[in-house]
Amino acid sequence: MTPQVVIIGRPNVGKSSLFNWLVERRIAIEDPTEGVTRDRLVQRIELDGRVIDLVDTGGMGFDDPDGLTAQIDRQIEAGLAHAAVVLFVVDVRTGVLPADIEVARRVRKAGCPVLLVVNKADTPHLDPQALEFAALGFGAPLAVSAKQQRNRGPLVDAIFERLPVQTVDEAETADLPEMKLAMVGRRNVGKSTFVNSLAHEERVITSPVAGTTRDSVDVRFEVDGRAFLAIDTPGLRRTKSRTSDIDFYSFHRAQRSIRRADVVLLFFDASEPISKVDKQLAETITEAAKPVVFVVNKWDLYAAGVEKREWDEYLRDTFRTMPWAPVAFVTALKGRNVMAVIDTAQRLYRQSRERAPTARLNTVLRQAVDINQPPADSRGRPVRLYFATQVEVAPPTIMISASAPRSVSEPYRRYLLNVFRRELPYHEVPIRLYLRGKTEDKPGG
Repeated sequence: MTPQVVIIGRPNVGKSSLFNWLVERRIAIEDPTEGVTRDRLVQRIELDGRVIDLVDTGGMGFDDPDGLTAQIDRQIEAGLAHAAVVLFVVDVRTGVLPADIEVARRVRKAGCPVLLVVNKADTPHLDPQALEFAALGFGAPLAVSAKQQRNRGPLVDAIFERLPVQTVDEAETADLPEMKLAMVGRRNVGKSTFVNSLAHEERVITSPVAGTTRDSVDVRFEVDGRAFLAIDTPGLRRTKSRTSDIDFYSFHRAQRSIRRADVVLLFFDASEPISKVDKQLAETITEAAKPVVFVVNKWDLYAAGVEKREWDEYLRDTFRTMPWAPVAFVTALKGRNVMAVIDTAQRLYRQSRERAPTARLNTVLRQAVDINQPPADSRGRPVRLYFATQVEVAPPTIMISASAPRSVSEPYRRYLLNVFRRELPYHEVPIRLYLRGKTEDKPGG
């Protein structure tokens, strides 16, 4: 099992900044507002050849204004329960506060190695102040600054000193291939409930409070011995309703999660009409050329008297550029059809990585041209499509050599894409199509 290094501390000591610094990417939201981080954020990283799961947690002792204090606290305790090493983070500028003493008491109960990290020591002249924290009882403190990137090397070395000896099992399983699933949708459509159903635990906080999830949260789970990664994203609202920095960060985290994903699950609430946010998300998915499953959640509660066929037609009529996307009807709270969605996602994942033989691809191209000739070029000459080859997977990307690529109209490109999707082994995923000739061409798909 991959060891977990868990970051713990009271609010506003810079835990998320430290997390991003070690990951070397902006994963967690950094904001001066207390209580921004609620869920456990987990990122698998490699530090000097050792693979670990770095875990960010909410501020310990924070009284959440949305009434989620107990759920946040359970997430922190779950992090401590699985920790191989705890990074206990404090703020050099404030000195030891009663809240730090309370965190120390709870961390001590975890019974695992603890590294006391004194953050915000932006300059060396603040280092002597860090010695005050030795009174917390965890040995010599290490002064660092995530903001100024001071002492990252000593911090990594100190983490290594406290990690357990690497086991054969850990080394063999650390880099298992994973399919990454992004859960996206507007607020309160049940994305986090779906993720918890996959993980068989309260891995992500759920509540009726809109905007409960603020960060993109990575959750690993297994199906039939195979590892997957579910990325739970913040619920989004319309642009004009985004009033805070947290809303801004959440929106961009969701966009990035779509780009990271192998397959996207776009969630809808069966009781609500399709919204502008849903359409914006669909546009982002299309631009990223990601396989997608339309997931209609809360079906058992709200679909009385409504046929699945009606919702299916509603989706097809709304998202006319994505007729290939499969539709699933689920009740995430009760776990109904959850695994069927994962099976569908696996199918799309395989299709997106299919590579059609060149001979077969050109046979399909010739048949398509025989049935429907491309339009003539600007001089009235027939456009010739000479040869096709697949140049990439995920998404399947087809390059066609043509006499006049710019003369091939968008309707004809769509015709070719539909033929390729029907005849080749990627029926339910987006395909990118390029035409190449004497001039550069733009992609279609």
